[in-house]
Amino acid sequence: MGQKINPLGFRLGTTQNHHSFWFAQPKNYSEGLQEDKKIRNCIKNYIQKNRKKGSNRKIESDSSSEVITHIEIQKEIDTIHVIIHIGFPNLLKKKEAIEELEKDLQKEVNSVNQRLNIAIEKVKEPYRQPNILAEYIAFQLKNRVSFRKAMKKAIELTKKADIKGVKIKIAGRLAGKEIARAECIKKGRLPLQTIRAKIDYCCYPIRTIYGVLGVKIWIFVEEE
Repeated sequence: MGQKINPLGFRLGTTQNHHSFWFAQPKNYSEGLQEDKKIRNCIKNYIQKNRKKGSNRKIESDSSSEVITHIEIQKEIDTIHVIIHIGFPNLLKKKEAIEELEKDLQKEVNSVNQRLNIAIEKVKEPYRQPNILAEYIAFQLKNRVSFRKAMKKAIELTKKADIKGVKIKIAGRLAGKEIARAECIKKGRLPLQTIRAKIDYCCYPIRTIYGVLGVKIWIFVEEE
């Protein structure tokens, strides 16, 4: 059996950085983790809820808009800094939307002594992020596009970004077949064993009328 490991956790401290920065005593550590999870879930739920309200847009823009690549949380004594890294921030450009999100987070966290500070950072090269590609594939599959065509189109989108390799794997009841299988497509290099190779990775579930499909995307960004 091959030894499998998450490419991001494998590279923590070398090419991959932590997404949460705070210190807590051992007895309070679990509370801090739960608070981080609540913050991230609240932000994702808010964006999904507001995206459904205005979903009649073009495929190119709708399939990859408002996709969160990652959320950084920095905690100080009296402040929680939340930095949202997002591709194509249409909704969160508005000041009213950020204020509404802050109120929702304040209710979720229930921190009286700490104030929330939300910052939005637009991703420079959106199609370099695996989450955005996964969301694009999910949107295509939900619109009954062939999975092979969706995967090839996602590979083409990566040409807009400066990357060295990409691999997309999709598994489940593809095209509604009774027996589940996995299909894979790869372009360029992908040195998974090399720790100094910066590799972005995401695992994304897609709910279709045939059942749940799983998409995994590896992107070889650069070598340090």
